[in-house]
Parts: sequence; C-alpha cells; structure tokens
Amino acid sequence: MTYKAAVEKWLSYPELDAELKQQLISMQHNEKALEDSFYKNLEFGTGGMRGEIGPGTNRMNIYTIRKAAEGLARYIVAQGEEAKKRGVVIAYDSRHKSSEFALEVAKTVGKYEIKAYLFKELRPTPELSFAVRYLGAVAGVVITASHNPPEYNGFKVYGEDGGQITPVIADALIQYVNCVEDELLIQVATEQELLEKGLLTYIGEEVDQAYIERLKTIQLNPEVVASVAKDLKIVFSPLHGTAYALVRKGLESFGFQNVTIVEEQAIPDPNFSTVASPNPEEHAAFELAIQYGKAIDADMLMATDPDADRLGVAVKNQDGEYVVLTGNQMGALMLEYLLSQKKEKGMLQENGVIVKTIVTSDIGRAIAENYGLKTINTLTGFKFIGEKIREFEQTKAYTFQFGYEESYGYLIGDFVRDKDAVQSAVFAAEVAAYYKAQGKTLYDGLMEIFEKYGYYKESLRSLTLKGKEGAEQIARIMSSFREQPLHEVGGVQVVAMEDYDVRKRWSHGVEQSLELPRSNVLKYELENGSWFCVRPSGTEPKAKVYFGVKGRSLKESDALLEALENDVMALVERVLYQMK
Repeated sequence: MTYKAAVEKWLSYPELDAELKQQLISMQHNEKALEDSFYKNLEFGTGGMRGEIGPGTNRMNIYTIRKAAEGLARYIVAQGEEAKKRGVVIAYDSRHKSSEFALEVAKTVGKYEIKAYLFKELRPTPELSFAVRYLGAVAGVVITASHNPPEYNGFKVYGEDGGQITPVIADALIQYVNCVEDELLIQVATEQELLEKGLLTYIGEEVDQAYIERLKTIQLNPEVVASVAKDLKIVFSPLHGTAYALVRKGLESFGFQNVTIVEEQAIPDPNFSTVASPNPEEHAAFELAIQYGKAIDADMLMATDPDADRLGVAVKNQDGEYVVLTGNQMGALMLEYLLSQKKEKGMLQENGVIVKTIVTSDIGRAIAENYGLKTINTLTGFKFIGEKIREFEQTKAYTFQFGYEESYGYLIGDFVRDKDAVQSAVFAAEVAAYYKAQGKTLYDGLMEIFEKYGYYKESLRSLTLKGKEGAEQIARIMSSFREQPLHEVGGVQVVAMEDYDVRKRWSHGVEQSLELPRSNVLKYELENGSWFCVRPSGTEPKAKVYFGVKGRSLKESDALLEALENDVMALVERVLYQMK
C-alpha cells in the first residue's frame, strides 16, 4: 500500500479518533510530513517500538499501541491459561499520552482475559522491571521514550524475569505483531468491564515499599553514611520525570539527611520545559542543578532521565568547578568502591563477574582484574546484561556483581533486571560519602583510580539523521566502513576490525568468530590502544560513533581522544558529502 492510500484509509475510517483526524486534516498540504507518517509501519524491534507521537502507521498513537499490545496478547495466549492469569504489569512515564497509551495496553490485553496490573500513577522503568518479578507476572510493558525529545513516546516489553525481552522471544513476538493486519480494526475492552471482571488491578504503594526494602540490601557501609549524613550536600533533579519520589525515599532509607531538590524540575512535565533535552548525558541538563549546587556548596549533583533508568552525576574538580562525570567515570567509581569494600568485608564472590557493553570503557575490566574477577562484554543495550544475569542464575557459572554501560546505565542489585537510576543514585551517594569521610571529593576518588589503572578516556559523537533520507545516510555510513576497511586512522595502524553483522574479527590477517549475537556494529582497534565503534542507534534516528583511548596523563588522553575523533568524523563527513 502506498503512503497516499494509507492516508486515505485513515481519513475514511468513520471511527477515527477525533484528535488524530484533525491532525491528519491539518497535514494535507505537507506531503513530506504525510509520507514520513505513513511510508512504513512503525517498526516493532527487539525491545518494542519508539517514535514520534501523531497520526499514521509510522507514529505513536492509540492504534499503533493497540497493534503492539494485540501482538503481545496473542503471544501470551499461545503460552496457555497460566500465562494469562499471571498477567502483564504496565507502567508509564511523564510523556504526552503516556497514561492514555498505558490504559490502551490494558484494554487490549484484557479483551483476551489476560490480567493487567496497571500503575495508577507514573513510575520509573526499573520499578516496572522489579514489579514483574514481585508480582510473578509473565510480562511487563512500560510506556516511555526514555530521554528522547518531547514529541516521542514508546512501548517497551519485558519478560517474566524482569529483563527486556531476549532476541529469541522478541523474534516470536514480532511475528505476532506483524500478523496484525489492520491497526484501525482492533477491538478493545472497556476499563469498567475489566475492573468488574477482576482483569484490571491498579497498583502503587505496596510495590514502592517492596522495592525500597530490596534497595536497602545494596548498602555496604551505613556507618560511613551516618558519619557524614548531615555534612554531605546532595542536589537532585528528576528532570521532570518519574524519579522524584523513589530517589528521595531511597536516599532517606540510606540515611542521607542533606538533600536539596531542583524544584523547577521536580514536577512531571511532558514538555521538559526547563531543558533542551531531558538527558543527563547532556551537560546542559545540569544548568539548574549547578546553580543550586553553587548556592549551597554541594558535594554532588545528580540527575535522572524521564523514566529513571539513567543517572548523571556532577562534582567539583580541582578548580572548584562542577563537571559532569561520564558514564564510564561514574561506573569506575562505583565499581572500585563496590569491589574494594566487598573484599574488605569478605563478601567478594570468587566467581564474581562484571558485565559491560563493547562500547564501555576498558577501565572496568582493569578494575575487575585487580580484584580477581572476570569481565564479560555484551552488545550495546542493557537487555544483554539482563540476559547474562538470567544465564548466570541458571548455569551458576558466575555470580553477578555489577553491570554498566557508558550511557549512564548501572545495576548493583539484580532484584531489578535493567539499568536502574534509583539504585544508582543511592549507591553513588554512598560512594561520595565514603570519600567525604576521608576528606576527599568524588573527583579526588576518580583521579586516584586513574593513577592506579591508567588515564582512560572515552567520548561519543551522534549524528541525528531523520526520516527516510536519514535512514539511507546511516546505512551508507555503515556500508562504507564495512566495505572499505581502514588500514590506518590519522597515521596510526589499525590492528583489528570486528564486524558484528557477520560475527567476525580480523587481526593481523587472522580471522576469528565472535560469540556475541549478530548486530549492525563495527569496531576498530588501533596500534596505540585506541579504538572506535560505529553503529546505528536502535531507538533514535542517529548514527553513533564511540571513541576510547588510554594515556599516561589526562593531558595525553585528551590529545589522543581529540585526534581520534577528528580523524574518524572527517571520514564520516566525507561519506555524507559524497551522497549529496
């Protein structure tokens, strides 16, 4: 079906949602917008789907939500009556249409007599992961687009273990979703009908309390926290999202007494009106928190993204200026503290393991090795870390200690099976308390780690390339690096290339197989220990290029990183220029 035929089909549907119909009518003279809204079906991928809100098959709306939920319902029905009774937990964030979309999911699965547990108010994504396990549900859905711009929303699916669904389950689920022929004709139950039949239960405080009780189990040194509880000054911002209540309760349960909230960003706001981007990876998101920090001379600033699975931390450097730590740096601080304290207390498991992604700093591996632990790499995406935790439970080969990725995602306690900014916030505060008790800052701690393990430094460059044309540009970037392998970058010899699409590694003329699943990712390693990795984002219209170096000083690392970035991005720009 052409996009024009699809537009006409929607316009002629007599029961089309009035708001969507009005939006569609207003788009009639904008062919580019119409084409982008209807030229394809919004892709349901390995974790669910994400897109701009609006009318069309390539947009997030009640009809595309129903189609995804219909596919999930058919998948659950195929698992049998017990799966239907165990049901689905549904949570949502502060975005436009989130609560409406969440209810649509419940109404769609409820039509199949599948039990739905729906949070009555917005909640963090990690709490959804926890709730699936706590309630013994067969699946979970969270309506969120994480840190994407305000015009986006998404539908994210979790398995019975509380982790994002594995590729095998995703493939089966995708088949069910793709078999739904007409999103406009999906029938749903009413909320009242489901409540009367006991197929819809609203949840909230009980799950919150159970989560907080488990959160307390990750604390290692309550006495250290108590010694500085009044003096350690923390500024926290939920960036208009879902983290406010749980992070406050979590910090309180750990004993922290001096917490200041960025009031302008405490209230949920789907427009994220005080920031250009609600992403703690963006330093600009900390502008208000820094103002608060300067006013009270805070020891640390923390910010979470809208669905509270990512945590950013800012601390004072040697010049007294607040700097935002990278995910790799904060991960190194957490990991060094975790392993050193567990070792000191005799709690370190001999078969303990650290899990990180292939684009996360190798300083994590160096820290783990120092404490005699193994590090396992996964593909980008925390779902692969969650998958490993489940594997370890079954095989008993390793005991999970810590998982993290460079994009501000961390997990300490595996009662959650996804990155958890609530856990991360309270644990980061404990790390700060540990250094505060020694008269040091988190920045001092980071410098000690660099001195001990080497001056690792990493960065990320993202190119936003929207729409059909952008998708073609991203594909060309990948094919160029794949089909014309580099032999040197900036005068430095390439020593290895890994292509995860064909699961092969080439180094010094020797070909090896890669064990990780197939993925459209390329990684190059250079003679001086530097590396870079190229991949399309799985959730945004972006091409992402990751860089990593290791120097003998901060100055040397900065120089190496700048040179590597410039050389690689020049190659990317050349590819884009050739397409014009």
